[in-house]
Amino acid sequence: MNKFEAVLLFSPDLSNPQISNEEKNFEKNIKKYEGKVISIEDWGLRDISFKINKYKKSFYKFYQLEIKGPNIQDIKKILTQNEKILRYLFVKVKEHQHLPSKMINEEK
Repeated sequence: MNKFEAVLLFSPDLSNPQISNEEKNFEKNIKKYEGKVISIEDWGLRDISFKINKYKKSFYKFYQLEIKGPNIQDIKKILTQNEKILRYLFVKVKEHQHLPSKMINEEK
């Protein structure tokens, strides 16, 4: 199992229950492809550095995952087809950073 950190940008048009539903779907897909979610951070509604579609803001979610590397491609295909997710980023890491992350610490 490889370690990954992922950031998902959700549409700002979504309500909290809709975001929770999308998070559950993402976690189900991770488990479906033999992975597991180690931890999640909610970074909240933030500005995007450039417009994506018509949006200037997005809800950010940070995930620490363990999953086999080739299975990430299948997860990416699913995310690409989801219109509620504006962007995503997966980064392979040797070790997960300790939480809370720097993004959470900057808000305090």
